[in-house]
Amino acid sequence: MPPKKAPAQEKKVLLGRPSNNLKIGIVGLPNVGKSSFFNALSNTDLGKAANFPYATINPEEARIPVPDVRFEWLCDLYKPASRVPAFLTCIDIAGLTAGASTGAGLGNAFLSHVRAVDGIFQVVRAFDDAEVIHVEGDVDPLRDMEIIQTELRLKDIEWVEKHLDNLKRTGRSLGSNSLADKAKKEEIATVEKVLKTLTVDNKDVRKGEWSNKEIEVVNSLSLLTAKPVTYLVNLSEKDYIRKKNKWLAKIKGWIDVHNPGDPLIPFSVSLEERLARMSPEEKEETQKEIGAQTGLGKITQAGYASLDLIRYFTCGPDEVRAWTIRRGTKAPQAAGVIHSDFENKFVCGEIMGYEDLKEHGSETAVKAAGKLRQQGKPYEMIDGDIAYWKSGA
Repeated sequence: MPPKKAPAQEKKVLLGRPSNNLKIGIVGLPNVGKSSFFNALSNTDLGKAANFPYATINPEEARIPVPDVRFEWLCDLYKPASRVPAFLTCIDIAGLTAGASTGAGLGNAFLSHVRAVDGIFQVVRAFDDAEVIHVEGDVDPLRDMEIIQTELRLKDIEWVEKHLDNLKRTGRSLGSNSLADKAKKEEIATVEKVLKTLTVDNKDVRKGEWSNKEIEVVNSLSLLTAKPVTYLVNLSEKDYIRKKNKWLAKIKGWIDVHNPGDPLIPFSVSLEERLARMSPEEKEETQKEIGAQTGLGKITQAGYASLDLIRYFTCGPDEVRAWTIRRGTKAPQAAGVIHSDFENKFVCGEIMGYEDLKEHGSETAVKAAGKLRQQGKPYEMIDGDIAYWKSGA
């Protein structure tokens, strides 16, 4: 007898909003360098950088180009009239303080702003500076990380308990036969599991083990601790250049224990501010001189990847453009990012890989090598695909 086929693996549903237009928020205690970082990252002075808590009240928003050597190479090849890279939407959020979950400081406003983003850049201060006050009195990154984690979890616990109460109240008379009743019972069980993850297991929701069905329930709750976190450790310029700081190993240890797998990127806001004021030539020269590079490109790429975002390209003499989609997006939905008609009247996509184009040097050569593929509706886009869409009238 022929061997049995292995069952097809179920595609993992992603945590978070099912959208290509996702946002990342800059989160941290007051006076850790958030707004100065936002200004350097966005090359603006939108963020209100000041030496007192709550200098930022209303969130500022900027679209940050995502550095990509593939995009640069494609622009060199096609020499287009217009070049549009991929962007990461970044929000500067007011500083959080202990007690925010119960409304202290700007607590409720702050947490609603965090709820509105899809991922978190958590800025952690690891530099001493008598000129820049610390809201807790002294510099202790581990305590600061503990405060933020505690406040986000407490708010999630309050939110989940309220939701669970409502579900149980409306579910008292559930029979066991109808599909609707069964679905409601499953939802209650999942919300109870979320509460257990937060309270008994003492874990952020994104670190729990969830089935696809459970993830759909978790996503409907818009929880703060379900959002991916990238830890950005703000060092003095001196420490960043010499790659040494007394806190770094301890911060890494804290992440390994509390949120294993979350990325940690050291950088220096004071260096980034200095570089931001320079011309491209001066910037290049300074980075060579000090033997250290700006961290902003790396940070932008990490934030983009943390949201499970990938990009595909459309190329021609008029325009080379990177289109942002969520990992796992099928061809018609990817085409729909350009125009809804491309999705609604989708016929197929002519697709080649970036690596194939780079290897063969031209579209004609890619075609001759049999590497230009026609893909239909089931095709799942791969990061770096170059696509031409065909749609019906």
